[in-house]
Amino acid sequence: MVEKIFKLKEAGTTVRTEVVAGITTFMTMAYIIFVQPAVLSATGMDPGAVMVATCLASAIGIFLMAFLANYPIAMAPAMGHNFFFAYTVCLGMGIPWQVVLGATFISGVIFIVTSLFAFREKIIDAVPDSLKNAIAVGIGLLIAFIGFEWSGIIVSRQGTLIGLGNLKSSPVILSFIGLAIISILLALRVRGAMLFGLIATTIIGMPFGIVQYKGLLSKPPSLAPTLFKLDIAGALREHLFAVIFILFFLDLFDTVGTLIGIGQQGGFMKKGRLPKAKQALLSDAIATVNGSMLGTSTITSYIESAAGVSAGGRTGLANIVTGLLFILAIFFYPLAEMIGGKYQVPGSIELHPVIAPALILIGCFMLKNVIRIDWDDYTEAVPAFLTIMVMPLTFSIMEGIAFGFIAYSTLKLLTGKRREVHLILYIFSVLFLIRYIFMSY
Repeated sequence: MVEKIFKLKEAGTTVRTEVVAGITTFMTMAYIIFVQPAVLSATGMDPGAVMVATCLASAIGIFLMAFLANYPIAMAPAMGHNFFFAYTVCLGMGIPWQVVLGATFISGVIFIVTSLFAFREKIIDAVPDSLKNAIAVGIGLLIAFIGFEWSGIIVSRQGTLIGLGNLKSSPVILSFIGLAIISILLALRVRGAMLFGLIATTIIGMPFGIVQYKGLLSKPPSLAPTLFKLDIAGALREHLFAVIFILFFLDLFDTVGTLIGIGQQGGFMKKGRLPKAKQALLSDAIATVNGSMLGTSTITSYIESAAGVSAGGRTGLANIVTGLLFILAIFFYPLAEMIGGKYQVPGSIELHPVIAPALILIGCFMLKNVIRIDWDDYTEAVPAFLTIMVMPLTFSIMEGIAFGFIAYSTLKLLTGKRREVHLILYIFSVLFLIRYIFMSY
């Protein structure tokens, strides 16, 4: 049965190899189980329900990828998308999380439609590589900035806006320890470095009084606080068309990039194209729709799947193992509470000193895209720079994308390079510009 479904012999692999690969992939991406509740709970969402929704939505998406495309490419809520959901739209724009789940649902439906037709290539081609890379870098800086804030390393200051926190405080010391542990494990190429680092930091945090031991296993938290709480009509009433577009664009951009990257690494590409790409994209799109109904942000393919491919994973059987581990994880909510829990400092914001090092290092990972930007061509460099800087400085992924789109279209138009800009980019640049003109400050 297994051979018939996953064609192990044809792929040159074995059941044992696929099991090891599936476990390896889970270990490298399991940090999202602890990070996601911490991020989305800032919007008022129930952290226990978010954790269960994250695990179940990830597992369903992973199984879809296994059976529809037979690839060892796992899925989970995307880093960056979750911060866009929480900090840009909910906290920044004041939109209720139920409405943003509705916008996520709509973006997923659009993704499903475009996955069935060639229109997705036009959308991908519409955004130049310089802006694609700049968006990744900007999101990385925003995530890292929040990591520094959650650690207590940086704090708000009158006059300079931000400044150095109390480096002698327990949360800051714990965050530095966690940063060192995870960095060392990464440097030593330890698989699951992020997960092991988070667990080690949690244990070290107990004597500090920062982490309270709550046990390891329990029955899963109730999914009721988020299940089917999405407000689709509200998303349409709020006219969140720009938000829906960005949710869709980020998902499409991340998924295509991951599929190509993993496809090349695993030898799945045939004459420069990925077989069953439509099924892979469809799996991702359906997972996002499903995730919004369960109560979590955009689901996308994870580049961490590369670890499983490196371990020999070549078929969807590895995904079955990864998905089962995500389901098993819902029984470890006490551990998730300890790792992602809040620590209240008197007169300060709520800190997440255990999670913070992971966010800082995720920002580090995403910064590598900066070398792919053509810094010698100022019609490419300036829009990229604005995209990168505006995101963390405004705490908004959408504003960074808007500044980048407008600057790119304007510079190309005024320097005689208007044909280098896709019509779709011009259209969205004008829409973003109109939004700024009529925005009430």
